[in-house]
Amino acid sequence: MKTMSNVDVFAVAHELDELLKGARVDKAYQPLEDTIILKLHVKGEGRVDLLIQAGVRVHLTRYPLENPMVPPPFSMLLRKHLKGGIIEGVEQYDFDRILKLRIKRDKIYTLVIELFGKGNIILLDEDDKIILPLRGEIWRGRKILPGETYKHPPKQAINPLEFDIDQLTQQIKKSETDIVRTLARSGLGGLYAEEVLLRAGIGKNLPAAKLKPEDIRKIYDAINEIFKPLKKLDFTPNIIQEKDVIPLELEIYKDQKRKYYNTYNEAADEFFAKKTRERIKREKKEIWEDKIRKYEKRLRIQEETLKNYKTKAKESHLKGDLIYSNYKLIQSLLKTISKARKEHPYEEILKRLKRGKKEGIPEAQLIESLDRKGKITIRIEDKTITLDATKSLEENAETYYEKAKKARRKIDGVKDAIQETRDKIEKIKEKREAALEKIILPKKRVKKKLKWFEKFRWFISSQEFLVLAGRDATTNEILIKKHMEPKDIYLHSDIHGAPSVIIKNKNEKIPEKTIEEAAIFAASFSNAWKQGYSHLDVYWVHPNQVTKTPPPGEYVPKGAFVIKGRRNYIRGVPLEIAVGIIDYDGPRIMSGPISALKKHAKKYVIIKPGYTKKEAIAKEILKRIDPDQIFTLEDIIRALPPGKCSII
Repeated sequence: MKTMSNVDVFAVAHELDELLKGARVDKAYQPLEDTIILKLHVKGEGRVDLLIQAGVRVHLTRYPLENPMVPPPFSMLLRKHLKGGIIEGVEQYDFDRILKLRIKRDKIYTLVIELFGKGNIILLDEDDKIILPLRGEIWRGRKILPGETYKHPPKQAINPLEFDIDQLTQQIKKSETDIVRTLARSGLGGLYAEEVLLRAGIGKNLPAAKLKPEDIRKIYDAINEIFKPLKKLDFTPNIIQEKDVIPLELEIYKDQKRKYYNTYNEAADEFFAKKTRERIKREKKEIWEDKIRKYEKRLRIQEETLKNYKTKAKESHLKGDLIYSNYKLIQSLLKTISKARKEHPYEEILKRLKRGKKEGIPEAQLIESLDRKGKITIRIEDKTITLDATKSLEENAETYYEKAKKARRKIDGVKDAIQETRDKIEKIKEKREAALEKIILPKKRVKKKLKWFEKFRWFISSQEFLVLAGRDATTNEILIKKHMEPKDIYLHSDIHGAPSVIIKNKNEKIPEKTIEEAAIFAASFSNAWKQGYSHLDVYWVHPNQVTKTPPPGEYVPKGAFVIKGRRNYIRGVPLEIAVGIIDYDGPRIMSGPISALKKHAKKYVIIKPGYTKKEAIAKEILKRIDPDQIFTLEDIIRALPPGKCSII
């Protein structure tokens, strides 16, 4: 699989430094074992996702990956230390495949991303002590373990942006291999080593140590020519027939089709997204194969058990028949042993058996062993049979016939179990094929241009009135100061953390039904939801009763308002809303009272305060209301109340 080269890292580092400087870290996710997504907020851009795959790539992405229900420990640690932190800079270390993000929170943290070998993601404190790596590693002179001071790998020989011909000559002359390997191992990598030799007109298999000074000069000039655009930060990002993604124009690819992009981050995102589908498919397939292997192991055990029962049934029945077919001999043996046990001690019986064997007595010849309890082991027709001298011949034969019956009864049960297991394997295989067919490229997150009302919480009432609510203190202020008009209605509740809500008047009397729906909206999007309330009191007033002027000696914080005069209370408002897709100047996710969704949406899901995280609820809602994947998980989460939920 393609991994980012030193040149790729140079390009992506400069682009990220320009865009992400000043960005806020909101969250860290770990969708795959070696992959971290940093959810960032960039001023003027909004949400931006930075994808980091250890040993492979780093770039911004618009292809959201599915996150695990339970965040892995490493992503939780990143959240603990980096959430709310501000990115101060992104840099490449010494033209190597190492990227560093400096993040300031309570102190300075460094996130080191290593893209060589298996790769790693390492969080450092302000003293470069390792807080935690994605994976612990130990080399001679270098330990990537918690508490250790982070050390860079050995410096590579050639930095194509900062080198002279003497350095290059020394590197080539001391080489014991061909020139292409010499350049590749000196820090250029295989692709750029071949590009250099192509432009220099020098055969790549020539022994490096035998090159003439004029050949080395050609190589030196070719390196300067190829990497000149990097010094000017003049990138030409392009994808070569889905085989490679590079930030420069290369002669080695001149006859191949390519597609150009505005930034290397965009090009890398498009290139790797297609590869990710195949990787996800492989990993999902392996999960299904594990399930199949588990049942195949069970099937092997069941088939072996069936074989044993069949053998036991056959052998036991045969032994019962042998007892009857040797009736006289075995009857005599049982009588002899039974009488001997009554008249003689055990040791005396054993001595007599030995004499009987020497004298050729038939009964004695049968016996292989005899114990103190009267259990006799005999051999007839190469079959070993155990008899009980305290029982009759018929009882001994019946014991074997009964064993055969029990084995045959168990055979039927095992056959049923085998068929059940085989059916289960077939069903899993069918499900596997269906599931793997459904794995598609993650839907690209396209930034939607929000309508003015979508910056707030909103819904359209069942009687077509627009209802708006603040999302936080800032939007509460904006909503009331810029958008509330004299004929509107204002709603609020007395619980801390309740939003300001307004019903926009359409130059007609606002009906009671819409006020009741707005009250449900106000209650459901308050902190009462987070605290698990089922009902809440909400009041409404006219806009001229809402003011920012506090009583003498008091202070009104941002997002809060003073209410003057009589409040109209609506008691016991239920906390219960629905989420669905409506057509309101285009398809939109709307959350609000059930009656409003019932009027405007074909499909909707009803939720109430509960115990399931918003991400899991959002995933289920998206699956139920949006099978065509018009919207993203983020769109659903944005429409949900502040806290955990349950689906009704």
